[in-house]
Amino acid sequence: MTEYPRPHFDRSHSWLSLNGAWDFSFGEPVFDKQIQVPYAWETRASGLAQYWQPVGWYRRSLDVPSDWDGQRVVLHFGAAHHLTTVWVNGIEVVRHEGGYTPFEADITDALSATNELVVRVDAPADKREIAHGKQRSVPRTDYDGVCFTPSSGIWQSVWLESRPATHIASLSLRPTENLDGIVVRVQAAGPNTGGATLRVALAGSPAVTSDTSETVLDIAEPRLWSPADPHLYHVEVELETADGIDRVHGYTGLRSVEVRGEEILLNGERLYVKGVLDQGYWPETGITPPGDEAMIRDLELARELGYTLVRKHLKLEDPRFVHLADKLGLLLWCEPASTGTFTAASTAAFEAQIEPMVRRDGNSPAIVIWGLYNEEWGLDWDIPGDEAKQQAVVSAYGKLAALDRSRPIVDNSGWTHVRTDLLDWHYYDESAIGWARTLHALVEGRRDDFPVKLGPDFVVDKALAVPSQPVRGLPNLNSEYGGGFTAVERGWHLRWQTQELRRHDRLSGYVYTELYDIEHESAGLLTFDRQRKDLGGASPADANATTTLVLDVLPVAPSRDILGPTASFGAHLSHHGPDLFTGRLTWAWGPVYSAAPLLPAVDGPAVEAKPYELSPAVTVDATLPGGWPAGRLHVTALTPDGRVAARATVDVDRSTAPHIGDDKLA
Repeated sequence: MTEYPRPHFDRSHSWLSLNGAWDFSFGEPVFDKQIQVPYAWETRASGLAQYWQPVGWYRRSLDVPSDWDGQRVVLHFGAAHHLTTVWVNGIEVVRHEGGYTPFEADITDALSATNELVVRVDAPADKREIAHGKQRSVPRTDYDGVCFTPSSGIWQSVWLESRPATHIASLSLRPTENLDGIVVRVQAAGPNTGGATLRVALAGSPAVTSDTSETVLDIAEPRLWSPADPHLYHVEVELETADGIDRVHGYTGLRSVEVRGEEILLNGERLYVKGVLDQGYWPETGITPPGDEAMIRDLELARELGYTLVRKHLKLEDPRFVHLADKLGLLLWCEPASTGTFTAASTAAFEAQIEPMVRRDGNSPAIVIWGLYNEEWGLDWDIPGDEAKQQAVVSAYGKLAALDRSRPIVDNSGWTHVRTDLLDWHYYDESAIGWARTLHALVEGRRDDFPVKLGPDFVVDKALAVPSQPVRGLPNLNSEYGGGFTAVERGWHLRWQTQELRRHDRLSGYVYTELYDIEHESAGLLTFDRQRKDLGGASPADANATTTLVLDVLPVAPSRDILGPTASFGAHLSHHGPDLFTGRLTWAWGPVYSAAPLLPAVDGPAVEAKPYELSPAVTVDATLPGGWPAGRLHVTALTPDGRVAARATVDVDRSTAPHIGDDKLA
């Protein structure tokens, strides 16, 4: 972890990393061990791998660079879980509560010729009233079954910076309404802010001098940021006062995200969310990313699987992850860590993350959705029945909206909404047919609730929203789905459920659960160490493609989509490109679970699809080759010049005898 930790507010011309080996001990400050910072003490990367320790003590010496004389020396922590107290030479310089938010301390007045830094981190086992996301709590939370090993202590970078006493405290960069410039807002702090001179410039351009905190940088030929062209504009800011000159570098992209009726628009064009859930865990390092290469790999793997958005789930991720998404052009849905029960203390702890989240990451063009609560976690699974919990959601939404209206906000992802810009829902069903039927009823407005399985024999119908929140006229998306226990079963559910989502033109997208396995949770498309799984020949990239096939099939079970020797069904195209699609279908037989056909293709009918409008059905009619007990029919949509635009598969079993695992609704 040697890279500068805070790319959106860059003072890297004058910094010193404190990552590496520190003296360490549990319980009392005897410092009989060593730990590698910044890794939670439960991780192997820390060198300790110790669990359920409530207190950790850190110690190291500080050598301040000699050329920092006359400057203020500031100590920064990216994040430490949960309650952190810091001393320099025995003087307490800061105490910070909150395991996911950054904090700093001006330590200049505590420094001497030789310097000792001591840090105490309290990591309570009972996390119910604190923000902890997916970390396991004892006593347990309602959602303990999907929680993981705790992540205690310092888990993001620690570093020193120098700056003048009067300095740049924050930098907000937002595109102008017409996307032809950048609105620069600078907040200064210190004893001599009066009479300060502010100089702001696009990198490589002359500076604009101002004595106000807000400046607009006009851009004559704007180049918009998008996944296809993630162009970034870099901004240099100088603050000159009697205390000297402070310099900060930031960046953003020119892009707009807006909700218009039932659609999400990116730069004025319809955005269909094709997202995947990413919980931000790694086998050796826990919630600390191993480095830029690991984060780039995760983003590129998501893109290779056909996803255009990553939902970073219940975690304020390391800011370098956001930076890399900005550079690579992956869209992000970001949200704070959840609490575990509903009390005044837990509500305050949750809301305390909102302002730091926006201040740290708000300049990112990649973040197109802000999330808040998730599935009523921290609200005791009971928004509809409790006015106080509804008001907690309204309060959180209001705080976030007051800070940033440049992105849509999801108030309570997946369950009952109270005040939201997007209407999303989480629906899991092991019956592909039942899943498709419920999906159809939700999208078409024939029901305003959906079944949620809270235990082996406990299912409740969750309302989409409280009565005061409209459920029509907003963008509608499924932000968690998936099914099956084995990798092959999950691949089967992925392709059938995703095609059903593409059947409905009114939907604004989906988020699949999830990118990779974590500990006991094996729902990933990848293993925990990011290796591809055998998905039974299912291709996520085909399911998520710009143009996909939607088949009129009620699938019975993995390897048994259709029973009997004949496969005859309607085939539609869902096309999310900007122009009319024209082409033709072909189909060919191969073995069950095959990734490619074995026999020659048969030419089928012509097909045509308008953007974001499901095409009329054409008929696919094929019979299993003689002597084949089963086979996979590969259906392909080709462009006029013969390029593959879309692929889908149907597994056909000649036997009609019932099997264990067949869908009872078939």
